[in-house]
Amino acid sequence: MIEIVNKFEKLIYAALMAMLIVVLLAALLDLVWLLFQSLILVTPALLESRELMAVLGAFLLVLIGVELLDTIKAYFKENTIHVEIVVLLAVIAVARKVILLDPTGMNSFEFGVEMIGIGVLVVGLGAGYFLIKKAGITVGPGRERPE
Repeated sequence: MIEIVNKFEKLIYAALMAMLIVVLLAALLDLVWLLFQSLILVTPALLESRELMAVLGAFLLVLIGVELLDTIKAYFKENTIHVEIVVLLAVIAVARKVILLDPTGMNSFEFGVEMIGIGVLVVGLGAGYFLIKKAGITVGPGRERPE
């Protein structure tokens, strides 16, 4: 029964990997189009600040997808979950949020609270990443889970 569940799990991961590849290709095409449109059509050889934010956001979205694909690939190869990759993925996602943060629709209090929350996330993820790298934690078969 365990073998059937393991095969089913691998099938789910393979399906997720295939769908993620499709999403990554679409995101990459969107990034290429956005870059072409920003550099050639709208303002030749010059990126305005909103265009730059859109390009960086799309770039980081592709980067997040590649890191997620790397996580699934690592699971296929080694049958382990690399925790440091997942934390790094969260750091990139928070960085994307910071880059795309638009304070125009908020008052100063809401903006301040959001910035404090993002700061706490960055410090927590940074500390977690440091501790994971220092301890060399990886969870998988034949290895102990950290308590």
